[in-house]
Amino acid sequence: MDSPADQERHSGARVIGSSVWSRTRRRSGTGGDGPDARTRILDAAEELFAVAGYEATATAQIAKKAGVPKGLVFHYFPRKMDVLVTLVQERTDVEVLRDDQVGTQVGTQQGDPASMLALLARRVPLRASPAMRRILFREADTHGTVRERLRHLNSEIVRRARFALELALPGSRGDAARLEAAAATFAVVLLYQENLSHLTGERIDPDVLADLIARALG
Repeated sequence: MDSPADQERHSGARVIGSSVWSRTRRRSGTGGDGPDARTRILDAAEELFAVAGYEATATAQIAKKAGVPKGLVFHYFPRKMDVLVTLVQERTDVEVLRDDQVGTQVGTQQGDPASMLALLARRVPLRASPAMRRILFREADTHGTVRERLRHLNSEIVRRARFALELALPGSRGDAARLEAAAATFAVVLLYQENLSHLTGERIDPDVLADLIARALG
């Protein structure tokens, strides 16, 4: 029996860097009777995976919740893995900004790295429902498509934080290693918080996080 990773490779899945959020979340009707079967299947899978996890959710459960025959699920998604891959591709999006857009987002107030990081901490560049966020962090250990999306998110947070710190501390560009370490720490804490918040409801104060990192940079 194929492992989850093997199934994912066999499905021909390819993680896309970004998706058109408004289009993929649109509810297309069939004859005005509500969401079409494919959308209902994805809606059902999103809810079930978020609650019980991918491995514990049977295809029959997805079909029942979606109100469709089990065979129709396989018509749209030949493997259960294809449902998860499609959810990640179509219902999560990592917003990628150019450096000048990051500068516009955080402002260009030099000498105040804490304020810049605090703004970034409030704008994690992940567009996804609470259920999809839970799925991402829950399934990352065993499914490559999910892991790749989170890796992409981490890279974008690190890049934004590093650029913001360079703007705030214009004389620090030569100290690339320290800036990289600070940006990576910032990303790790934000992603850990995203994961932890689904379990405990606790969140880290972004101002405190930003101030700690800024102080560490001196």
